[in-house]
Amino acid sequence: MKIVRIFAHRVELPLVEGSYKWSGGKSVSVFDSTIVGVETACGLTGYGEVCPLGPFYLPAYAEGVRAGLRELAPHVLGCNPRELGVLNRRMDAALKGHPYVKSGIDIACWDLLGKVTGLPVCELMGGRFGESVRLYRAISQLPPDEMARNVAEYRQQGYTRFQLKVGGDPDQDIARIRATREILSPNERLVADANTGWTQHEAMRVVRAVRDLDVYIEQPCETYEECLAIRRRTDHPFVLDENIDSLQMLLRAKSDLAMDVVNLKISKLGGLTKTRQARDLCVSMGIAMTLEDSWGGDITTAAIAHLAHSTPEELRFTSTDFNSYVTVSTAKGAPQRQHGFMQAGRAPGLGISPREEVLGERVVDVS
Repeated sequence: MKIVRIFAHRVELPLVEGSYKWSGGKSVSVFDSTIVGVETACGLTGYGEVCPLGPFYLPAYAEGVRAGLRELAPHVLGCNPRELGVLNRRMDAALKGHPYVKSGIDIACWDLLGKVTGLPVCELMGGRFGESVRLYRAISQLPPDEMARNVAEYRQQGYTRFQLKVGGDPDQDIARIRATREILSPNERLVADANTGWTQHEAMRVVRAVRDLDVYIEQPCETYEECLAIRRRTDHPFVLDENIDSLQMLLRAKSDLAMDVVNLKISKLGGLTKTRQARDLCVSMGIAMTLEDSWGGDITTAAIAHLAHSTPEELRFTSTDFNSYVTVSTAKGAPQRQHGFMQAGRAPGLGISPREEVLGERVVDVS
């Protein structure tokens, strides 16, 4: 079995809420997603998706995905997509860094492996733990009362995990956290996610001001060292995200006791293969995880669902259904939210079928 063609489509994904806002005044209204196809000599095609959260979040941007695919694709033609270890070593040798570029190819090859074996990806990644995956809802940064109203609305849809976008003015953020925590019950979880937006002294002010509340603090500052300093001065449960971009950083953070939960994003780490490695390491070390990606639509949501559903429930803090945030469906068969939960599909591979009428013309085509 050999790869004979790699292609990609560019798809715009407008947001249901109109815009998504987070720390530092950053916002996005339409996501620029790349749907990646990996075609084999036997006629099977696997699909992946890469959708950076704009060019100002992580070291990744949408056009970079397509440019990187044009550079990388010739080096993986002829590879066996079932040999995921060999494939990833080939990609790393051909293109230094840029893990997000490799992610779409790797996800597509997992889709192919599932189709060849007749098994869903979650079974190939360790098995299906539990009946469903608990979801969180990201709450776009707005004035405190508006954010609280949004939380109340999403509670009605079955969500019990909320990721509050803070990282702005500390006084406003303190009010945001208090307003939203007030309407939640004790068994519901609130995460104050600053997305690196606070300076160290601002983060210290916030965690001291909300010391009496049941809230998780996520990625308060830009650097690992700053986050560690805040971690050591608060008794809130602590989440790291942006700083954990490799197994080396994951091991360092474990050694420093720098977190209680880690956010593993598929494209940040380079695909399902490497995220699975990080996931399994977390399982062995007893670290809880949020399993997700930077953003995306139906195909990304399917990949997240299979990764999350194959993770032991006691270490699966939460996950997300990105396809419910956008107005465009790019594939049939993707997981759909049901009362704050989703399930990985039972069809072979990712269990999705792209909507050709939505994908449009290919913007990358290498054979």
